[in-house]
Amino acid sequence: MKKRNVDLICDVIDLISVFDAKKTNKDILQSVVSTVAWHMRAAVCSIYIYDEKSRYLTLHATQGLHPTAVGRVKLAQGEGLTGKAVQELRPICEGRATTSPLYRHFPGIEEEQYEAFLAVPILRGLRRIGALVVQDGVVDYFNQNDIKALRAIAAQLATVIENVQLLSEAHGKAGIPVGVPVAKKVPREQIIRGRSASSGTAKGRAFRLGSSPYESCILPDPSAPPHTVEDFKQSIQKTIKQINRLQQQTGKDLSDVAVLIFSAHLLILEDPQFSGRIIDLIDTGTPAVKAVSTVVNEFAEIFSSSKMPLIREKVLDVKDLGNRLTRNLFNEEADESDYRGQIIIAHELLPSDILKLSAENVEGFIVSSGVTSHNAIISRSLGIPMISIARDLADHIVIGEELLMDAEQGIIYLNPTDEVYTKYQELDAAWKALHSASDVKSKTEMKCGERVHIYANINLLSDLRPARKFKAEGVGLYRSEFPFIVRNDFPTEEEQYQIYKKLVDQMEGKSVTFRTLDIGGDKMLSYYSNVHEANPFLGMRAIRFSLQNQEIFCQQLRAFLRAGNKGNTRIMFPLISSVDDFIKAREIVFECMDELEADGLPFSRETQLGVMMELPSAVEVAEELAEEADFLSIGSNDLIQYMLAVDRTNEQVSNLYLAHHPAILRSINRIVSAARTHGKDISICGDISADPKMLQFLLGIGLRNFSIDIVNAPSIQRFVQETTMEKSMEMAKTMLGFGRISEVEAFLKMQPVISPKTS
Repeated sequence: MKKRNVDLICDVIDLISVFDAKKTNKDILQSVVSTVAWHMRAAVCSIYIYDEKSRYLTLHATQGLHPTAVGRVKLAQGEGLTGKAVQELRPICEGRATTSPLYRHFPGIEEEQYEAFLAVPILRGLRRIGALVVQDGVVDYFNQNDIKALRAIAAQLATVIENVQLLSEAHGKAGIPVGVPVAKKVPREQIIRGRSASSGTAKGRAFRLGSSPYESCILPDPSAPPHTVEDFKQSIQKTIKQINRLQQQTGKDLSDVAVLIFSAHLLILEDPQFSGRIIDLIDTGTPAVKAVSTVVNEFAEIFSSSKMPLIREKVLDVKDLGNRLTRNLFNEEADESDYRGQIIIAHELLPSDILKLSAENVEGFIVSSGVTSHNAIISRSLGIPMISIARDLADHIVIGEELLMDAEQGIIYLNPTDEVYTKYQELDAAWKALHSASDVKSKTEMKCGERVHIYANINLLSDLRPARKFKAEGVGLYRSEFPFIVRNDFPTEEEQYQIYKKLVDQMEGKSVTFRTLDIGGDKMLSYYSNVHEANPFLGMRAIRFSLQNQEIFCQQLRAFLRAGNKGNTRIMFPLISSVDDFIKAREIVFECMDELEADGLPFSRETQLGVMMELPSAVEVAEELAEEADFLSIGSNDLIQYMLAVDRTNEQVSNLYLAHHPAILRSINRIVSAARTHGKDISICGDISADPKMLQFLLGIGLRNFSIDIVNAPSIQRFVQETTMEKSMEMAKTMLGFGRISEVEAFLKMQPVISPKTS
């Protein structure tokens, strides 16, 4: 038989199906090797898993070798053809394996008859997690197409093996007792004040989903009716159906980021040491609800104490699973069993947690560990209010009590009165009227006729709907890191291409500016191993990461270039500190163009390349960067942070983060001046670009392109329509003459406020 087409081999559905049936860890991997062997028409397929501590590869599953080889065959890193492939992070293909000096013979496993050999390392980004090997009796059986196919499959296997490792670690530590700390008493107020991370209002009952293993998400009810083992099994079946439906729906709604985000739920649920232990406890007289609570907390403690970040991330998964099982035991909202009508209280949330809970209809988030920028951005994109409050206050919100969140002001009302509810209903109506798209014009002009362009910031593909609704003139900033942040591995070139192409296609010829991967600072990848830095905001982030990891950089650039073949696209590099940085990045883009041309893949050589201006050093060489780059874009949030040396997420110094600081005003003016001198396009993004107090200054220094959270478009357009170029230039000149913060603040207070309701 002929080998299957590469596209079919790469189809992730074949691997997702592994999670659809009840299988042990061993069965899961066996399903994978059987599937791969069938697709590749290979006599043998094997999976080796790498242990970072011992630095040994162990055979965990095979199709074609003697079954006793599983667990017995071990290879040191660099030993044998397989060990060498993992050590050097590259495929090794041999037509006659036994003639290779690297060949390692294992008696009794019956592999001598299979001369053709191909091993591909399984990687999670840059981290070794195993190897996928195929063998066959036909000499020179495997070719370059097979290598490409096997690499594509290996890329998909990272998630499967991660989940197997997760459960293996849990099995090794099962039975650890869980302690319950004594809560400290603090005075209760009817209002809690915090910091807004994602605006909006939300009403719902408090529900705690803590990341600590001691914060149980399950509250056993002593008066609850007894449940049988059969009741629990029915609860499992309901839960499986719900999770499968959630995964399918989320994959449809958030295709760019929702890849297998519920896979760990299913794997934990179907694990005998999870569900089996619960059944054993019920059999021995433990009430079912308490049995679920006990096992969930055992797993949560095991996961949270793991040295592997990817396993620690599964704490909320197992607690969410426990909540779902419990509610299904009581047949609560049997068709939904989600979080509608509830506000989640958590110490910490991951981007993937936010996506999962969004899919389960959560009303809002209250977090007590501070808010990272990517969590705030994702929550805003999903339209879910989020407030950060102190840990002791969060711990003493009573589960089940009614809450009202005013995430615009950072206020939480405990058991609010009808009067408070009425007030916020009126405010909601006013906000919706203010941000109505009904009167948004497709062109924005100042009162004097000067043209201003409003573009959308896009974080998730779901942001495209409001971008079209509010008539954005294009995408001024696509934050490409979100498909990276929420996954368990770096997305492949093909996966990225599909996301970026959807973005370009749905903008229907309007301009799209891609920003290359901007991770680091508070936007970390759990699967990237080199993340422990004393000061990550000054460390390996943004363009520095990309230039150091060129294979990942090139995959993204190739995907950008391919997606922009028939579109109006640009590529922008973040955190450029010198002209040399930009030239080096540009050279890599040109190399990618040459590769695509050689591969016969369509792209546009006219793609413009730009610089995100956000470092003091870039401001100092703004003239030279404007001369070299096709366009400049001011990333105002980071520019302010680095110019003033203020971490805006740090509550102790956040009051020093001032967009109107004289140094900031002069730096922005200097960048705009350099761009205009060299005839280059210049735009601005960040909070300052939608700040009514600063908008007139920005217009006055010559900025005409604004990339914003597009929901602010109506109010900004109304503001622009009520001002003139002459008035704006006069205001900018005055503000640039001030050397003290107090002078700028006094001047801004004197300025008349243009009503955003003016039509």
